[in-house]
Amino acid sequence: MKEEEIERLRGVVRDCVSKHLYSSAIFFADKVAGLTSDPADIYMQAQALFLGRQYRRAHHILNTSQIIQRDLRFRYLAAKCLEELKDWHQCLAMLGDAKVDEQGNFHAHNDSNVIYMDKDGEDREINISSAICFLRGKAYEALENRAQAHLWYKAAVKADPLCYEALECLVDSHMLTCEEEKSLLSSLQFSPEDAWLSTYYSCLMKKYDKEEVVEAKFRELEKENCGTDARDASFTHTLQNNTDLLACKAEYYHQCGEYQKCFELTSGLLEKDPYHLKCMVVHLAAAVELSRSNELYLLSCNLVKDYPQKALPWFAVGCYYYCIKKYSQARQYFCKATKLDATFPPAWIGFGNAFSAQEENDQAMSAYRTAARLFPGCHLPTLYIGMEYMRTHHFKLAEQFFLQAKSICPSDPLVYNELGVVAYHTKEYQKAVWWFEKTLALLPSSLSEIWEPTLVNLAHALRKLKMYKEAIKYYEKSLTLSTRSLSTYAGLAYTYHLQDNFEAAITYYHKALWLKPDDQFCTEMLTVALEDECRQGADKIDECLE
Repeated sequence: MKEEEIERLRGVVRDCVSKHLYSSAIFFADKVAGLTSDPADIYMQAQALFLGRQYRRAHHILNTSQIIQRDLRFRYLAAKCLEELKDWHQCLAMLGDAKVDEQGNFHAHNDSNVIYMDKDGEDREINISSAICFLRGKAYEALENRAQAHLWYKAAVKADPLCYEALECLVDSHMLTCEEEKSLLSSLQFSPEDAWLSTYYSCLMKKYDKEEVVEAKFRELEKENCGTDARDASFTHTLQNNTDLLACKAEYYHQCGEYQKCFELTSGLLEKDPYHLKCMVVHLAAAVELSRSNELYLLSCNLVKDYPQKALPWFAVGCYYYCIKKYSQARQYFCKATKLDATFPPAWIGFGNAFSAQEENDQAMSAYRTAARLFPGCHLPTLYIGMEYMRTHHFKLAEQFFLQAKSICPSDPLVYNELGVVAYHTKEYQKAVWWFEKTLALLPSSLSEIWEPTLVNLAHALRKLKMYKEAIKYYEKSLTLSTRSLSTYAGLAYTYHLQDNFEAAITYYHKALWLKPDDQFCTEMLTVALEDECRQGADKIDECLE
């Protein structure tokens, strides 16, 4: 057969692959490889077999070729076949010996004479070494060696920042702390045309920076021209409506406690792209916070129908039952989600929260500890463990876990708030004031109602320190966020009472009792305030008579 006829058959194979006609691709690739014995044609045949899910045959063809130890493509594809066959030890053996250090720098012992042949290489390829590092990471993660997995994922991203899958594994599985994420990002070498990717990656990572910093990153990306000459007047494409970027922004709003804003953004995004699963997780979390049980019910039904083998639908069902306070059923479905995917962090958190809601302390602790072990870069399990200890009045233990959560994520305001609560309970009021002020310093300029308890707690601590004017200022500020807080009215009344401003104290005791008429403290203190006001009035009359 003439060379031009063979080249025509190669074109047929490529066209069959592009049209997903894999049996046809396998048929013609087999004929081309048999006619030429060219390594590139053997690789094309193996590739067609891989795409046609004939993994054993593809592995056999690659493994019996003489070039497998000299061409990284052959070795990598053979390892991918073993990955599909779940033969993880053989997959690692196929990839060869290599070592990686704590910074994600690696050295392969047997690759010095390896070539990488690719007749059809694109102008910009993902570095093959990066792909191999990523596959090593997947193999180690499947073998439950998460320490090695996270090092190889780091190595994959450092070898080529365009290897997004490796970064996704690191971020979604919370393998790195905030500081480790920042360190990794600063070590990546982006080409000038990929500079926008650095900002994008920073948005994917934990978003606890100051509000203006995070918002600036989003604005920069929304105007990004992705390497095209922005001076070109005809240029109109930006990332402003990119679904991944919008999902990122929704995640930021959720972390800030802006649940309504988050829910509106995710609702619009899911209308545009109803199968954006990453956005779905944030949408479910916001719906739970807003008690949108109807939306949760409809969404969970659709997800179970479309993705019954994934963890996300069963997590959604658990969220629905959690929202309507049927915690036993919620636990059942959160548990099912963890069994389908043990590396799905929200399911473990939900599982623990469902136990905690019914004050089943030991089971909640077990779920949180498992999550803390599986996701060392996520501070939430450690934070929740601290909350469980605080709920059972083990304040010193609680403080230890809050400090551990702070070391993992040093910029989450909720951690500082909980440290302030511990200090308040242990009567370290000056320390409590410091922690609460630190909390407020980390919050967005426009406070939402979720942070009203922090203002009240700060006011309580200031009152304990007899700093009454400052306490009143924060009580009044908290009333701008919520006018239905018994604690705020009671605290404000008691502070005025301590200042002998009985008229104001009586007014606020009445407002507190309007919210809860049977509150014992306010009832008793109102009586005392009325008696004190009468006594003060009598004293004034006596002074006038004298």
